[in-house]
Amino acid sequence: MKLAPTIRSHIEDYIKEKGYKLQQFSNTCGVNVGTLSAIIKGSRPLAMNQLDQITSAMGLEKGHFYEMYSVECFVEAAPHWRRLEPFLYRCAELNKLGCIKKVIISVTDDRSYIEELFEVAEDLYNKGMKQAAFILYECVAECEKYQHSERLALCQYRIFLLSCGSDQKIAMQAATRFELFVDRLEEEYQLDALKDLANLYSALHNFDRLYPITINLERLAKIMMSHIKQDTTHTKRKTVYPLFVYQGYSLLLRASCCSKIGKYEEALECTRTYYELTLIEPNEEDILYIEKFRKWGKINIYLYRLMMGQNEVLEDYIEHVENEYEEEDEEILVAIFNIVQTANRFKYDVNFILERFKDKINLSHIGSRHEREYSEQNWNTRLVNFFYELAVYYLSRSSYESGMKALISSMELSINISNDPYLIKCVNLYGEYRRLANEEINVKYQQILQSNNIA
Repeated sequence: MKLAPTIRSHIEDYIKEKGYKLQQFSNTCGVNVGTLSAIIKGSRPLAMNQLDQITSAMGLEKGHFYEMYSVECFVEAAPHWRRLEPFLYRCAELNKLGCIKKVIISVTDDRSYIEELFEVAEDLYNKGMKQAAFILYECVAECEKYQHSERLALCQYRIFLLSCGSDQKIAMQAATRFELFVDRLEEEYQLDALKDLANLYSALHNFDRLYPITINLERLAKIMMSHIKQDTTHTKRKTVYPLFVYQGYSLLLRASCCSKIGKYEEALECTRTYYELTLIEPNEEDILYIEKFRKWGKINIYLYRLMMGQNEVLEDYIEHVENEYEEEDEEILVAIFNIVQTANRFKYDVNFILERFKDKINLSHIGSRHEREYSEQNWNTRLVNFFYELAVYYLSRSSYESGMKALISSMELSINISNDPYLIKCVNLYGEYRRLANEEINVKYQQILQSNNIA
């Protein structure tokens, strides 16, 4: 039976093919001739840097032998951390994720590596190599799933954050799993964890789960602020933001949550509370956030009054948004969405607003920006919502072409982010106005359904 080729056999074949002496190849690759001889004979293990030097000298792409190296060094032989650690880093750099998975499966039988794997995952995460870090976090979490440890909780936290991409189903599943681990984190980490959960539930418009999170966030922020006042030795902050920001942010999100279920008085009360947040001796960073809360509060007080049917504040609302966010199209679009949604509820005519901002409501470019204040989840959900409300507004006023275009945009985005509830709403709305759609829209609608296997 013919033996499977090894890295050593590939090196030998290359040297013979090129007619090199061992010393010649040693000079080319930069590996000591004695070391190279021992590697080829199999009496010395091949280090990562030596493998990369030899691969380069053979004119092969970086990582060419990594699959074979992972088997020879970590599957068929007892793994050694001194070789495993650099291998994980190089695979992460070259996006050789399959190699990482193969190696990790083999080495986790030895639980002594769990701490090291977690530290590498944290380092990769901080360096932006998120996919590789995700694999390691999942490995560590699986190995420690029966442990009541903070390390397990941190792994689950990272897995949750890395799962918050464009697919809303995956993000929701990750959030549900992570909620069970929040209280295992250190208290200061809990603040950011609750804030991140709240952001996701807000983005997904899951207000049933958002509301209790905002309560917990405010409660924990107040407790932490009380501890800091009493502990004069506490100097270094572990949270991303000053502690009072979490209290204010919890109120901001709770106000938004209340407004969605029609509790506008409670929304106004929460808004006025964070609008009036102050500190006795604020530093420059504190002042920055205090001013932000006041800006948001001022605009949102107008917004919630508008949502209560006080149409006389419409001009003040949009004027304040324009003044505060002159160069920020996203915030203006959010304000227009709020106005259209309110107009649909109270049957207001806001054509003058839509005409005034028609350049910003260009359906072909709204979703094309890559840098934005909102998270991808939040912004995509807002767009789906925005186009749907715009469709309702136009269709109810017999502007069928504009309404259908907006509805198609909402459908396409709903599918892209796996937002089934809104997709169903879009399909139902289309059914109501199908007879008024032109041929082009009907064809587009059918194409969307067929390409996504929707009956």
